Amino acid sequence: MPTATTTNSAMAGIKRKSAPVKNVHVKESKKPKIDSGMKPALKTKTQSVPVRKVEEAVDEDSEDSDSDGGVSLNFESGDSKDVDSVDSEEQEEEENDSEELPTSTDGLHPERAKAVVTNSQSSKEAHAKQKQLAQERKAAKPLADQLVRTKKIWERLRRKSHVPADERKQLVTELFEIITGRIKDFVLKHDSVRVVQTAIKYANREQRLLIAGELSGTYRQLAESRYAKFLIGKLLVQGDDKIRDIIVPEFFGNVRRLIKHPEASWILDDIYRGVASRQQKAIILREWYGAEFALFEKDSTEKVSGDLVNILAANPGKRAPIMRSLQEIINHLIQKKMTGFTLLHDAMLQYFLNVKPGTEEITDYLELIKGDEEGDLLKNLAFTRSGSRVVCLALAYGTAKDRKQILKTYKDTLQLMAADPNGHIVILTAYEVIDDTVLTSKSIFPELITKDAEKQVENIVFSANDINSRTTLLYLFQGRSKALFPASLAADIEILEEIDIIRSTTSKKDPEIRRSELAKALSPFLLKAIESAAGDLVASSFGSQFVTEVLFGAQGDKSASLKAVAETAAGDPKYLQPAATGEGTEDSQPPSHIAATPWGGKMLKALIAGGRYDIKTKTVVPVEPALNFADILYPNIEDYIIDWATGSSSFVILALTEASNFSKKDDLIRILKENKKKLHKAAKEETPEQKARREAAVAEKDVVKGKGKKSKAVKVIEIGNKGSSLLLEKL
Repeated sequence: MPTATTTNSAMAGIKRKSAPVKNVHVKESKKPKIDSGMKPALKTKTQSVPVRKVEEAVDEDSEDSDSDGGVSLNFESGDSKDVDSVDSEEQEEEENDSEELPTSTDGLHPERAKAVVTNSQSSKEAHAKQKQLAQERKAAKPLADQLVRTKKIWERLRRKSHVPADERKQLVTELFEIITGRIKDFVLKHDSVRVVQTAIKYANREQRLLIAGELSGTYRQLAESRYAKFLIGKLLVQGDDKIRDIIVPEFFGNVRRLIKHPEASWILDDIYRGVASRQQKAIILREWYGAEFALFEKDSTEKVSGDLVNILAANPGKRAPIMRSLQEIINHLIQKKMTGFTLLHDAMLQYFLNVKPGTEEITDYLELIKGDEEGDLLKNLAFTRSGSRVVCLALAYGTAKDRKQILKTYKDTLQLMAADPNGHIVILTAYEVIDDTVLTSKSIFPELITKDAEKQVENIVFSANDINSRTTLLYLFQGRSKALFPASLAADIEILEEIDIIRSTTSKKDPEIRRSELAKALSPFLLKAIESAAGDLVASSFGSQFVTEVLFGAQGDKSASLKAVAETAAGDPKYLQPAATGEGTEDSQPPSHIAATPWGGKMLKALIAGGRYDIKTKTVVPVEPALNFADILYPNIEDYIIDWATGSSSFVILALTEASNFSKKDDLIRILKENKKKLHKAAKEETPEQKARREAAVAEKDVVKGKGKKSKAVKVIEIGNKGSSLLLEKL
């Protein structure tokens, strides 16, 4: 029997169970891979009784044995085999445990796998139990049953074409019975808010007002929600002023914070751009000018102005803090790449209109506008009314380097800008302020009419017939005439006049020289388009006006273009396109002859006259060099002279008789004299156009009489072809 001393010394050579090492006396062997279905059984088997006995022996051992964690010395020498077997079983158990717990590559978390083994559950059973627990948690939430039912109603209602009207009405009624009084509980969840949106879609006005009223006080919170913000748009899109006045005032006082919010900023800008009244827009914009406008004016009922110039005129001492506050928010949104807001563009315009020219204030502001490396700010600005004006002012106040950089930003956007109601004015401003006309022609014209030679004619024809795009082509030839800028484009003239004042201090070249150089660079492209597509151009009013103005103002050889236009007048002038009797019929028939259109006769008459009519002097101002269009046109119409003289375009023949440089005038007079009877008849008979106007006036009179209202006196319409009558006087 060993002594205590011997025991303590012997304990030093026994390894700790807490940190086992390989037993040199036991031969290692690789264990075969065990099927996962066998692991629970093996797990139970490996937890053998001897291991428990060893643990109990360790627990009951002396302090000395606890100090090193050795095996109890009560084992005799013959039990060394048992010790070795215990160690090997422990090692096997640890190896089994490591084999049973899958790694991350198995697609299952190790803790989850351990729980599955401990509970003796398969993965499928564990998923089923987890799903059941999730359903139980949902059922325990408030409005669980109502939410399930409303979702089923929504699933049915969203398939509009598959639901009969009567069934839809019943479903909407049931839906309102469920959500009424509980709408606030539904709108802040991503799935249930769709149900409320569907209810609004099929609701009547009273039901929409009910929803809007029930949500009163929560719209600011809804605007900040990722999903509920669309509910606000759904309510406002109906165009109900009462609902608008419930929702919009809730944003007052919080504009500075909401415009910086990633969700609320979009709905706030949508409200400002498309829904808010003028007074509400002014209140929202004023909050950009400082905290005092948000704190003390949100409940104001008196009318206020959003124009900063008026505010500064009344309070000149507040200029510095107001401009600082405005610049701070503008800079914040630009740095955050939130540059598409109309509200931002309006605020930028207010800042620009109140900076002092020639100071660092305007220089720094121009650097802020140009500082966006991706160019998103300038591109977004060009497509709003205030934003395009900001760009125009930047071009006017900027240096030559600034203007070049701005043009470079718009390199791939000029075609879209030309057709945009706001963007085209930026191009017109570039024409007016950039002195380097070579830079302008190389930067704008190839992008405007495309670099592809095959598509240039097509693009020019399209632009000539678009009310916005045509200004970018004809402005250099026609200037600021009312024919090019109708009432709908009156704002363009105001901006251009504003630019003229600024340009006088920032540009050096004479405006007329600048215009002439640009017109010379653009002329070849437009003349080629007229030559190639004269028939397409003269088929419309805008196209005919385009042809006239280009032939009057273009520089270069016009003979081919004039010949192409004259050839469009060939053929029977009385031909009219048959009325469409079915789908595709109209497209299969050629268009009416140019003489049968009101714009065709005016175009030919102007070209024969050879210049524009001056209202002040009441004379035609001929262009240089002369067009001599009369001699080019006559061979194409000489076989139908009388039809032209007695038709709706009889003034074309009258213009030929008045043309001073027409070489075939004697032949024309002879033909007219030989057909005086036809001219007399045409001068006295009612023309088709006069008949149509008379019948329309009579029909309108009958309608007014049927409503019991006092009818206006019918204007007396002159009978007969006025052109034929004037030709007779000439003869």
